[in-house]
Amino acid sequence: SISGTSIREPSRLFSTKGESSADANNAIPTLDAVRRVAVAGATGRTGSLVVQELLDRQVSVVAMVRSADKAKETFGNENEDPQTNPLLTVIACDLTNESQITKAVQDCDAVIWCATGFSDAQTSLLERIKRLLGIALAPKQSIDSVGVPILAKAMLNQVVGRTENSNLPKVVMLSSAGVTRPSWDEDKKAKYRGCADIPIVRLNPFGILDVKAESEEKLRQSGVNYCIVRPTGLNDKWPAGSRPLFSQGDVAVGRINRKDVAKILCDVLSTPEACDKTFEVLTLVGYPPARNIAPALERLRTDTEGLTDAQLEANYALLQQLLPGEVQDAAQLAMGQ
Repeated sequence: SISGTSIREPSRLFSTKGESSADANNAIPTLDAVRRVAVAGATGRTGSLVVQELLDRQVSVVAMVRSADKAKETFGNENEDPQTNPLLTVIACDLTNESQITKAVQDCDAVIWCATGFSDAQTSLLERIKRLLGIALAPKQSIDSVGVPILAKAMLNQVVGRTENSNLPKVVMLSSAGVTRPSWDEDKKAKYRGCADIPIVRLNPFGILDVKAESEEKLRQSGVNYCIVRPTGLNDKWPAGSRPLFSQGDVAVGRINRKDVAKILCDVLSTPEACDKTFEVLTLVGYPPARNIAPALERLRTDTEGLTDAQLEANYALLQQLLPGEVQDAAQLAMGQ
């Protein structure tokens, strides 16, 4: 699917006005769908923007952080404790600890996972080094692959009072474009060279893309309502407020500002059309964003439906024409670095 368009036949390649049943002008206000949202990795570069976006929408936030001091630095100032904000609750939490996670998300309507990396809960330097080396060899010990399924289980067991919102995502995972590409066979990599032969895919440091892919699959198998968002290259110099372009099949290469990623992560909380779907997203500079992303997401396929080879080829062909720059060399983008 490209830009939210399911390519079932040639006439469906481009959407037409009125085609979607979703109202293009009336997105469901976030506060009407969720009252309290937990954010894992809340002090990270994207996570902190997600927290601020939710607060701006008057949504109560549980910021799950490793360090309370880092949280004060991120959300407050030298004269202000972030806990004085009635909408913000900061909880120091080890994202590989089931009891801590379960307690943190209690009474939350949804969770946005923005965390990544490795657990550093051990106190001694030796233990941290041993764990880091172990993670490099065994990605199952990463925060993502351990914490995401724990979080999914906790949300699945939540008793949500507003039953009318049962078709909304309860766990929104920030992943990354490119997570499946290291596992492609050589023929597929050659066929889709414009997205497979780029630095982050070739290097795949610490197997981080494999870890994300594994974590995604654990979330899909958990039984909880979810949405997996895979931004392309994160670049803070890329103009914010640009038009998001959604695709599927993991063949997208481009750039997106973290502010736009944060907005999308919050938007899907009140978008039933995002439920049980995985999609990539980049932005087109010079085009204002749509008022409502629901019509685009409605045309995407659920993860159980998947894409045909013909649909994937069509997606790739169009996306390659949207590469930034006159040369349009995906390798030079370096995923936004």
